[in-house]
Amino acid sequence: MKQEEINKMEELSEKDFAFSGTQNLRDFREPWRVFRIMAEFVEGYEFLSSFKNEVTILGSARLPEGSKYYNLAVGLGKLLGENGFTTITGGGPGIMEAANKGAFEAGGESLGINIQLPFEQRVNRYVKKSTAFYYFFTRKVMLTSPANAFVYFPGGFGTMDEFFEVVDLMELGKMQKVPIVLVGKEFWTPLIDFLQNKAISIGSVNQIDIDHWHIVDTAEEAYEFIKHTKDKENICDLNPTNFRCEKNLDWKVFKIMAEIVEGFEFVSTLGDNVTVLGTKAIKEDNPYYGAALELGRKLVEEKYATVTGGGPGIMEAANKGAFEAGGQSVGINMRYGFKERVNAYVNKSIGFQFPFTRKLIITAPSNAFVFFPGGFGTLHQLFEVLTLIETKKIDPMPVIMFNHEYWAPLHKFIKQTMVHDLETISDEDDEAYQIVDSVNSIVKLVKGNI
Repeated sequence: MKQEEINKMEELSEKDFAFSGTQNLRDFREPWRVFRIMAEFVEGYEFLSSFKNEVTILGSARLPEGSKYYNLAVGLGKLLGENGFTTITGGGPGIMEAANKGAFEAGGESLGINIQLPFEQRVNRYVKKSTAFYYFFTRKVMLTSPANAFVYFPGGFGTMDEFFEVVDLMELGKMQKVPIVLVGKEFWTPLIDFLQNKAISIGSVNQIDIDHWHIVDTAEEAYEFIKHTKDKENICDLNPTNFRCEKNLDWKVFKIMAEIVEGFEFVSTLGDNVTVLGTKAIKEDNPYYGAALELGRKLVEEKYATVTGGGPGIMEAANKGAFEAGGQSVGINMRYGFKERVNAYVNKSIGFQFPFTRKLIITAPSNAFVFFPGGFGTLHQLFEVLTLIETKKIDPMPVIMFNHEYWAPLHKFIKQTMVHDLETISDEDDEAYQIVDSVNSIVKLVKGNI
């Protein structure tokens, strides 16, 4: 291969999975991309296979040395290192550096699972062993798959993405339930209040799931919920609830590869489209259902395909609107065993066993994202898209949240707690999304991007 071709490949990232404007259909099927993804899975699994008693610690890269939460993370890393646990972080600065520092200075295992960004991000000096990933979704699999417990410190969009992905997978039964510890009551309480006052009220979140989380203010309190965890059995099969293995890795990799190849083939046939996400819990008599139905119809009038997760609730409503208007109604859904959860109004669909492959494909082709009220899954997708935009892994595009009444407390949390109190994101970052109250406003914003 010529050097200029290699250089071109190195410049590509998740940006290649997005459409921009009215450009021609992008071909997602280049073999090198699939091979690179699979190489990251193989190398990641092999890297993790020799460690035990792993605890993943996540939080802001922007919290400086000497700050309150930096010091708490150092203390927790020290406790983990002294007691035979492996500390896993994203390998960067801030909270990641602090946790690695505590583990390193205590003589424990200190790992960094890093991401290659358009701007420089070096592995911090307290990481003993590390590996780096080009794609966010493969890196997140490796951060989450071996963990016997998760500890979340205050953070920005990336921390929220990682948090809601894990709790969503646990709620869906796609990941084994392990302790989830949230450090910093001042940070996490407004978010919990939003979930309890808004998400629970529409049936998209259950209080029992929230009750399993542990909110603490000290390293010692956090360690109390971790110290009795037992290391996961290290087995390898084709079950998407188990992402880690030592032997027979090739079978799992081939299954993942097949889903990615099929997914890329599928999205390569889509034209301009809008991804609509939201709770599966609502019925036809809910106003949100009616709004999503109207949006599906209007997207057809504007020559857009409607892409959803293919399930009930908001997904069904948007698909129904597009279907009844004679447009393209797409479902990118999950398989549960041999069954697919797909609503009756999808006229083009594909299903996935692995949540991370489905998530890659549902993000790939969109001109815009519309988020109706929802729970863990909706919030995970929201913060993932915002993270990809913030880190320049995808080009900016409309990220639209429907209904101020529902989303206002979350926006306040982002603006007040993240931007002003702790500065885990910047003023520019919280302008990456817009909140509207009408379907016409959604369509206007989408059209303005084309």
